[in-house]
Order: sequence, then C-alpha cells, then structure tokens
Amino acid sequence: MLQSVFDDVRRMNKRQFLYQVLSFGMIVSSALMIWKGLMVVTGSESPIVVVLSGSMEPAFHRGDLLFLTNYQDEPVRVGEIVVFKVEGRDIPIVHRVLKLHEKGDKNNTVKFLTKGDNNSVDDRGLYAPGQLWLTHKDVVGRARGFLPYVGMVTIYMNEYPKFKYAVLACLGLYVLVHRE
Repeated sequence: MLQSVFDDVRRMNKRQFLYQVLSFGMIVSSALMIWKGLMVVTGSESPIVVVLSGSMEPAFHRGDLLFLTNYQDEPVRVGEIVVFKVEGRDIPIVHRVLKLHEKGDKNNTVKFLTKGDNNSVDDRGLYAPGQLWLTHKDVVGRARGFLPYVGMVTIYMNEYPKFKYAVLACLGLYVLVHRE
C-alpha cells in the first residue's frame, strides 16, 4: 500500500509534484490565517482549547473543545470558567473562578482564585510557588461555548504518537489518491 503511494509520487512530473506541494502550502497557510484571524477577533492567544482532564466534570469532559474570548475590558466574575497559564507550566488549565479579591488601590487590581468543579480543593497547589491568586495577565481566555468530545483526536495524537503518524499517513494517502 505504502509502496504504491511512493510509486505514484515517482510517476508525477515536476509540474504535478510542484502543484501538490503548492496546494499543501495553501492549505497550511489558510489554516494559519484563520487561526490568526480568530486570535484578533476573540482577543485570545488561543481561541480554541481542548479540555485535557476530568477536573471540570460535569460541566466539561475530557476531549471537549472550548471556544474562548479574552476581552481586556470585561471584568472577571465568580462562577465564570477561565483558561489560565501558570508560570513554569506549558499547558493551560480550564477551571472556574471561585473567589474574587479586589484591592482598593489606584489600579483597582482584581485577583481571583480558581477551582475545578470535580476537585475537592482550590487551585493554589497548581499556581507558581508563592502565588496565591491569579490576575488578568494569567488568563488565556474565558469559555464561551464548546463542542463535546471533538478534541479527543488531539488527546489521542498526544498520548499515542503512533496514532499521530497513522492519521498523517492516512491524510497523505487520501490527498494522493484523490488528486486530479
């Protein structure tokens, strides 16, 4: 099967091969433009995230795809679901705002505490050492909508690298077989 794919590629003339490479480049660049456009419209550095754990059940399950916004002028509210990054961790966390702490200084600084709905304690154990509260700068976005379980493909590709290569091989095969 794989050998027939390589044979097809070898039989292509330079123009056909270049056309395939350019088509692939157009698809990739279109996806990047859509992503950057979503970043501008939503105000979030990551407008779409996948829930990676069961800490927010029953509200969100592992594999749910969340749509985020992060408008700077909107105040954080108790009960709101935020996605935040903690210093020293690469993967953002999806949890609910549990408490607000408003300072009466000239900047009207608002700090907040989060907790997963399915967790028994707040998130202070997840924050950076010495950090007791989150601020707006820690927020990647706020959940505005979701698609259930659509992100499971992403989870499988991260947990099972061979699955990732199988998906990429199938996509490549599909493109080669269905070309004109």
